[in-house]
Amino acid sequence: MNSLLALAAGESPAIYLGWGDFVIQLGNFVVIVVMLVLFALALVLPFPAAKRRK
Repeated sequence: MNSLLALAAGESPAIYLGWGDFVIQLGNFVVIVVMLVLFALALVLPFPAAKRRK
């Protein structure tokens, strides 16, 4: 139960990725990568109604 409370309170150590002076938390990095992938897919994939209009 104490470990669950520690996780909820944010007392557990986080994993950080660093490259030179640039440091980012792993969770934030994963969210940014997923957002970029979804953005790229939105640009590449056609709209579902695009074939019906032509």
